[in-house]
Amino acid sequence: MDTPTQPSNGLGSQTWEYLSYIGVAALPPRTSPFDPGYDPLTVEHHLAQSAHLMSALKLSMACWQVANEEATRRKISAAQRCRVPVCTGGGPYEIASALGALPQYLDLCAKLGVTRVEAGAGFTEQQLEPAEVVRMARSRGLEVQFEIGDKHAGAFTDETVQQLVDQGRRWLDAGAVKIVVEARESANDVGLFNARGEFNGRFAERLARAYGMEATVFEAPNKASQFALLTHFGPDVQLGNVRLEELLRVEIYRRGLHSDAFRHQHLRPRGPAARKANG
Repeated sequence: MDTPTQPSNGLGSQTWEYLSYIGVAALPPRTSPFDPGYDPLTVEHHLAQSAHLMSALKLSMACWQVANEEATRRKISAAQRCRVPVCTGGGPYEIASALGALPQYLDLCAKLGVTRVEAGAGFTEQQLEPAEVVRMARSRGLEVQFEIGDKHAGAFTDETVQQLVDQGRRWLDAGAVKIVVEARESANDVGLFNARGEFNGRFAERLARAYGMEATVFEAPNKASQFALLTHFGPDVQLGNVRLEELLRVEIYRRGLHSDAFRHQHLRPRGPAARKANG
């Protein structure tokens, strides 16, 4: 029996058997929640509850650099036990690169046990070519993802989208595993969202076509942005910058189990009759 992605605890699950019965699609994890500085116990408990729904756990901003290091290591170890990749945010990368300390920063990330670093040029000038950054990271056992979009330049325009398409392709060609589309913590007057928080689906589709859906992660830091992206693209869209406490709400919307999602035919469960008809 195909069932939606569920916790790998070796136990039977009546809830997931029920979801399979009503036709909820079996989905791989497609949301990367972020940790803006939660305490280790909170992160551990969210992993226990929702690790099976996480494509990665992002240590956001530079908070992890000023927190007690043992607390940071505890979070990373908890994610590793749950087989959830850990990614650092782009801000620390940009600062390290601008200050000429990128090798030391990558050394630190590797020693802490993270899986991936996020590169970007959202508030600094890129100092190195993509291929050189990827080479440096890989030599330390690290993956790279790249975040496109300026943090302070407002919403995308036709011209900036074309520039970002070209930039993202260069990083993918160099070996980056994901391209992340900037939306900061507000999804307001930044990236795909205008000053009223309205989502630009046309621009989003251009980016998704350029990189492919499997390589594109759209930041969605609030309810409006999360629902807009899921409604537009459907359940396969990858989301990032989702707060840990909002992850389950995102995932019920993704599966058509939220009242707002149930109205949309491409999100709502197929129902038992459709499941039987399909064998």
